[in-house]
Amino acid sequence: MKAVLIDTESREKRLYLGDTDMPTYNEQQVLLRIKATALNRADLLQRQGQYPPPRGASEILGLEAAGEIAAVGEECQRFKVGDKVLALLPGGGYAQYASVDEHLVMHLPKSLDFIQAAGIPEVFLTGYQCLFYLGQIQPGDVVLLHAGASGIGTAVIQLARMAGAKIIITASSDEKLSACLDLGASLAINYLDEDWVKEIQGITNRRGCNLIIDPIGAPYFEKNLSCLSKGGRYVLMALLGGRWLEQFDLALLLNKHVSLFGTTLRSRSLDYQAQLIADFSRICLPQFTSEKLFPIIDSVYSWTDVEQAHARMANNENIGKIILIID
Repeated sequence: MKAVLIDTESREKRLYLGDTDMPTYNEQQVLLRIKATALNRADLLQRQGQYPPPRGASEILGLEAAGEIAAVGEECQRFKVGDKVLALLPGGGYAQYASVDEHLVMHLPKSLDFIQAAGIPEVFLTGYQCLFYLGQIQPGDVVLLHAGASGIGTAVIQLARMAGAKIIITASSDEKLSACLDLGASLAINYLDEDWVKEIQGITNRRGCNLIIDPIGAPYFEKNLSCLSKGGRYVLMALLGGRWLEQFDLALLLNKHVSLFGTTLRSRSLDYQAQLIADFSRICLPQFTSEKLFPIIDSVYSWTDVEQAHARMANNENIGKIILIID
């Protein structure tokens, strides 16, 4: 089969379309014929050797896909050949075919096409996990979200709105701020031009936010805590800004009675991911048919133009998801 491969001998880790073996599948897995996949920051990190796939997972990039069931394992009961689906993958999305446990696959809502569906699994499941499983979001909560216009950001805004929360986001341009407000954010702050800590303390009358969803990491850690309410929840989901704190006053955690969570979805167990998908499928997936939830598609590329797609994400130009069509 054809797949996007990494030239590990080149300094820039060039991506190219090449030939590789068809994936095998076991009794509990399905073989997915991929029609579209989507980019994630993890792809850029994996390309540079900084985010290896879990043991036993495909080395091919791609954490989500939409397509058709091409074959099913002997013990699979939820799908049949020809079903249109979307799936969370441990790897392998930048290819014509991928094998995946049937419990990580969801039926495609009738209102969506493959391009739209490919933009759902990774970001909406991550957002659902951060808000509901870890953040224990409640109606009326004030939520602070960084990188609001990212793929995950656009999903979190919608899910938080669905939960009845008030959401504050940070982003880097007027275009991104406007997009987040259109999705339902209550306040959008340009972190390049404004003191977002001061803004948040002002709008909350210094009470702070109940929940923070943070993909930035070290540069924002202490600032985030100063914006968190007593008894607040802090979910750290990525380290885009860095991983090391030079010094930090741990008393801030004690004085505010903070619940601090660190999470990545890819490294979770199959059982955890399966339960997350079951809950999401029951509660949220029907909302895509009614258009209460919808994937935000920034741009669509042929997989032959994967380098341009990666460059767009690396330059922080996207609002929502970047999609690759698997021709």
